Amino acid sequence: MSRIVLGVAGGVAAYKAALLLRALTEAGHDVRVVPTPGALNFVGAATFEALSGHPVTTDVWSDVPEVAHVRIGQTADLVVVAPATADLLARAAAGRADDLLTATLLTAHCPVVFVPAMHTEMWLHPATQDNVATLRRRGSIVLPPAVGRLTGPDSGPGRLPEPHDVAALAQVALTAGAGALRADLTGRRVVVSAGGTREPLDPVRYLGNRSSGRQGWALARVAAGRGAEVTLVAANVDLPAPFGVRVVPVGTAEELRAAVLAEAGSGGGVTADVVVMTAAVADFRPATVAATKLKKDSASEPAAVPLVRNPDVLAELVTKRAPGQLVVGFAAETGDEAGDVLAHARAKLARKGCDLLVVNDVSGGGVFGRPDNAAVVLAADGSATEIPHGTKDAVAAAVWQTVLPRLP
Repeated sequence: MSRIVLGVAGGVAAYKAALLLRALTEAGHDVRVVPTPGALNFVGAATFEALSGHPVTTDVWSDVPEVAHVRIGQTADLVVVAPATADLLARAAAGRADDLLTATLLTAHCPVVFVPAMHTEMWLHPATQDNVATLRRRGSIVLPPAVGRLTGPDSGPGRLPEPHDVAALAQVALTAGAGALRADLTGRRVVVSAGGTREPLDPVRYLGNRSSGRQGWALARVAAGRGAEVTLVAANVDLPAPFGVRVVPVGTAEELRAAVLAEAGSGGGVTADVVVMTAAVADFRPATVAATKLKKDSASEPAAVPLVRNPDVLAELVTKRAPGQLVVGFAAETGDEAGDVLAHARAKLARKGCDLLVVNDVSGGGVFGRPDNAAVVLAADGSATEIPHGTKDAVAAAVWQTVLPRLP
């Protein structure tokens, strides 16, 4: 059980901290909430105490024998401040210790994650940006805010990301350290495909696969958390969009091909720095699509379903990529009499011509739809990087660690 400190600053987004608290405790963590006095104007201490099972205070004078302003930070495995207001970021950057939360931040030796939430003008103000840069330079994680509806009618950057995204990224920081979420993709444009294509047979049925899209979602979420501008080409995925990510929904392999090539800049326009082909693209589709439902024991019942090949999106992407663009493929493989998983994967890497190939052993269906994963990243230069078993977000962070040194 990990010990997490959840700091809550005084912004209207503090109500989401209760949902984040629930997500962290349901994941098995011991969470202590340390709000600022202003935060308790939005959410009462009783709510945080009931959900965490710990007393809540804002000052350093409560339970003096415990020396809480030192002990809480010293014993934490992770500190998450959500929401982190402009005032909180300023006080943290200045090294203030004028309440229990800022004192805790000064004594924490663990990864610290700030999740900003404020009005757009406050986020974009040079003073706030300087404070963010200072905190990042010192090793803290400062996630980019989401873009969307703010307090009142305004919209823009400054919205608190949804609790499920924050919880997933907090778990990455907890298991992989602060380096896994540093803002090293800022200014980069990333395209990720995810999910599984569906090839219609008639108005009711289709040929599909078991891909849930979760690994692609994790890759997009972690890239956004590291500052990238992310477009997610999503094939039949029923998941809430990750924060800061633009989603382009598609259905078939042909639709996915058109969307990925367009977003990658293969036909002109803005070029992506990295394209990650996580989606499970159907190799074949029915040669014809019936206009009405095919019924058994009827004249429309097919004796066979002729198939035709779909385009090889990954291979085409490689041939049409812009100079300097990095292409990452994914391979879901099983071993057979012709070779093991990695033998098949190395052959695929050579055949497709991509820079990296992330290989999943899907023997027995142990990957599809699950929250965890493991992988091996094969590179065109012959190297192989093993990614140990972990959450799909942790695997995503490890994939990005492999990608980053190869970016121009």
